[in-house]
Amino acid sequence: MTTTDTLNPLHAPETVAQPAVSHIVRRRKPVAKVGSIIGMIILIIAAVFALGPLLWTLTTSLRTPAESFNNPPQWLPLSWDFSNYAAVFNQIPIGQFFVNSVLVTLLIVVGQTITCTLSGYAFAMISFPGKNTIFGIFLATMMVPIQTIIIPVFVILKDMGLTGSIASLIVPALGSAFGTFLMRQYFMQMPKELGEAARIDGASQFGVFWHVYSRMASPAIATLAILNFSGFWAEYYRPLIFLNQQDTFTLPLGLVGLQGNLGTGSISVVLAGVVLTMIPSVLLFIFAQRYFIEGVTAGSSR
Repeated sequence: MTTTDTLNPLHAPETVAQPAVSHIVRRRKPVAKVGSIIGMIILIIAAVFALGPLLWTLTTSLRTPAESFNNPPQWLPLSWDFSNYAAVFNQIPIGQFFVNSVLVTLLIVVGQTITCTLSGYAFAMISFPGKNTIFGIFLATMMVPIQTIIIPVFVILKDMGLTGSIASLIVPALGSAFGTFLMRQYFMQMPKELGEAARIDGASQFGVFWHVYSRMASPAIATLAILNFSGFWAEYYRPLIFLNQQDTFTLPLGLVGLQGNLGTGSISVVLAGVVLTMIPSVLLFIFAQRYFIEGVTAGSSR
């Protein structure tokens, strides 16, 4: 039995290779642990740089005016002053600004979600003459800054009688080249055989889109909606150009009414208004970050 076990080739590699494998595992474990620690440190540093300004804005909004300019500055206020938030409501009609921002942002988000999803599906799944050329021209508009076309847009809106109203912010933003590109890339990863099977069963082109592909594209649609909400909620440039009546101002533009506090040193009141403006975006990210991450990483998992 001893001679057979010694000459058996099935036993020899096992007895020789086993120590080498365990030796390799023992060597790699500390390296992997060090890499995890370094990665965690980098993430903590990045989080500090990202959350530091937000924390400073929040704490400064709770300081007294005199304490706002202490040198050296302190992270936490010596005396918590919540009257800065009451001053915001007393100095500007922030409730009206909030309603305007919600109306403008939600209508743009819904409009862009519909138009970009449909156009992205058309460019990805439907064949028609000049499709690639049209899509290339469409993408080229992403390279044009809004500052270069704001005057023609303003003239068109003036001829339509929309300047000075919140419709001047909504109508030009109902389409998006970036949103179309995002949805097209997502639809292109889906199998066309599903649509062909649905067409054989008698479904129309819109039926294929609605019952098959739109359900599968829900992560990308959620991502597009979140990005649009964050972008248009904090938009300042277009409202500054198009709006001229205070009752139509959105929150970013309405906060300009607090700038008089800068002359008296009450920067805490200004930052209190900024904190109130940030709350919807922060809440959206907290509750919708799972859908956002799923939509961003969905392409890499296919």
